[in-house]
Amino acid sequence: MLKFVKYLSIAALVTFSFVGTAQSAGGGVELKSASWKHGGLFGTYDRAAAQRGLQVYREVCAGCHGLGLVAFRTLADLGFSEEEIKAIAAESEFTDGPDGAGDMFERPGKPFDKFPSPFPNENAARASNGGAYPPDLSLMTKARADGDNYMYSLLTGYADAPADVELASGMSYNAYFPGHQIAMPSPLNDDGVEYSDGTPATVDQMAKDVTVFLAWAAEPKLEQRKSIGLKVILFLLILAGLFYAVKRKIWSDLH
Repeated sequence: MLKFVKYLSIAALVTFSFVGTAQSAGGGVELKSASWKHGGLFGTYDRAAAQRGLQVYREVCAGCHGLGLVAFRTLADLGFSEEEIKAIAAESEFTDGPDGAGDMFERPGKPFDKFPSPFPNENAARASNGGAYPPDLSLMTKARADGDNYMYSLLTGYADAPADVELASGMSYNAYFPGHQIAMPSPLNDDGVEYSDGTPATVDQMAKDVTVFLAWAAEPKLEQRKSIGLKVILFLLILAGLFYAVKRKIWSDLH
């Protein structure tokens, strides 16, 4: 039985290794690699980092990028209180109605609302960004293999263009963006936000924090999924061991 469990464990490790290799083999420039607390089989979200990341999103990213699949009330999963969530939601305006007179009206956001888009439609977004369309960030870390490291690399990958690279009008050079020319200028600058917990707001720190927040936004139930998965694996291992013991018992009686 011990040998059987050993072989099963080896097979599982090989499978996870293969999947990880396949995901990281996304092509292009090798990405920076950061240590993410939510990575691996037992990983959980760093809630302090995610809360800082929300601040970076609201103060830096929200002017161009929406988060249309995330409701304010889900911020409770990151440790925000009900009053804090109500205050955050109330900072946004939403069109609602019709009222008794049949007119639409503007109201402050409520916890059940989702983060609003900064633009009323795609055409308005393109008009405000030189023709480029800032994507919604709800699933951004899932848009590419190794999405966490890609997001972190992209945000810290801005640099002066090499002498042999001619940038198109309105484009910035980024070492990790496909083609190295990106319409979004560098969004992060040292001390671009002031963290309430006193953490130094370096470009590297802000990039990591907003990546953790966006990873949570894309998969808020990751911790529950991992917990269920581990319980299922444990159950299958026990069940396999019982089946093996029963099989040994039956065949020993026959011989």
